[in-house]
Amino acid sequence: MLNDRKMPLTTIEIAHAATDDKPFKLPDGNGLYLYVTPTSKSWRFDYRIGGKRGTVVYGQYPEIVASKARERHREAKQLLSSGIDPATHKRLGKLALNAAFDDTFKDTAKHWYDSKNELRSKPWREAHNLYLRRDLNPNIGNVPLEQIDARALLNVLEAVRRERGVKTAERVRQTAVQVFDHAIRKLKVQANPARVLQGWADIPDHVSHEPLRENEIGEFVEHLDADTGSTATKLCILLMLLTFVRKNEIVQARWDEFDLDNAAWVIPAARMKMRDAHVVPLSRQALAALEQLKPLSFASDYLFPSLSSVHKPMSLATPNVVFERMGYGGRFTPHGIRATASTWLNNRGVRADVIERQLAHVERNRVRAAYNRADYMPERIAMMQMWADFVLPDQATSGSTLTVPLPRQQTEEVEN
Repeated sequence: MLNDRKMPLTTIEIAHAATDDKPFKLPDGNGLYLYVTPTSKSWRFDYRIGGKRGTVVYGQYPEIVASKARERHREAKQLLSSGIDPATHKRLGKLALNAAFDDTFKDTAKHWYDSKNELRSKPWREAHNLYLRRDLNPNIGNVPLEQIDARALLNVLEAVRRERGVKTAERVRQTAVQVFDHAIRKLKVQANPARVLQGWADIPDHVSHEPLRENEIGEFVEHLDADTGSTATKLCILLMLLTFVRKNEIVQARWDEFDLDNAAWVIPAARMKMRDAHVVPLSRQALAALEQLKPLSFASDYLFPSLSSVHKPMSLATPNVVFERMGYGGRFTPHGIRATASTWLNNRGVRADVIERQLAHVERNRVRAAYNRADYMPERIAMMQMWADFVLPDQATSGSTLTVPLPRQQTEEVEN
């Protein structure tokens, strides 16, 4: 057993301690000793906790001088008196110190995202990447995790709620939950402020996007025409109806995406849900609506600039307000337009592949998707004009006869 000495080791004793044979322990006092081998010297402490022996190494001499070793020894004795194993405590601290990312939210989020990226689906990757890149990182990305409390995160969620709606804000919170859970597992923080905010807002129940019945579509157009809101917002909804794109795709549309001479709207991949560029053929009715809209956009890059600034688009919540005002709240939403158009076109015998391609849906059969690169553009052009002539029949002309056949969907025989 190591015998303590009354006086601590001197600098000379430490420097001259050496052995050419077996290692030995040179006591410094209070259990601390210098462990000397033929090739190194290290500061150590032997102890017992829970009936088991343990040894903690404070570091090598001369990197760790005597005064630093004694300071670490005092800390270890305090841990031991509190029932904490100092060697285990040191290993945990070293793991946290050597983690592969810094303590900011952005670095932690990147580490979490990268660790999951290859194991998750494309929609999962795109959704979380969007919420991090667009909503969380610009606001708290450079803030150390320990400084982000529930109040700071709530301010971010409220801003998202005002701009994009409460459901999107809740999805942003759920992304933050996973980032902070990851930080806890990596010993970066001890609490998750995003979990504290569970129930931070009343989240509406999921409402399915029911389509309008065929005899209700004309009535919807009449209600839209009679609405007292701004002409630009009404044209936004009309164009959404004529093109059946997603709400964010029309609300955030830019003039440079439109080739009016060729009657085409090319939505860039960055703005599409599935990150593939998408072409929308423009009917005569859609072109007429765009011509009417042009002077109402105040030379903005956006078709529908915000009232507060021509440099950003109007809020995504604006069309929903009009739907509510027209009496469709709770039973028909902007997204329901897509189901309405799809139902009508399917009932007219338009091929499902053509409709799904225009809806920019991902092919559910991945093997089939790998080989099916057809864009069906001639049929899509004819289909869009046929739909527009139904929505706005008073604008259809004798020249609207379809030049491309739209064959009825063929029933495929499945071999057993």
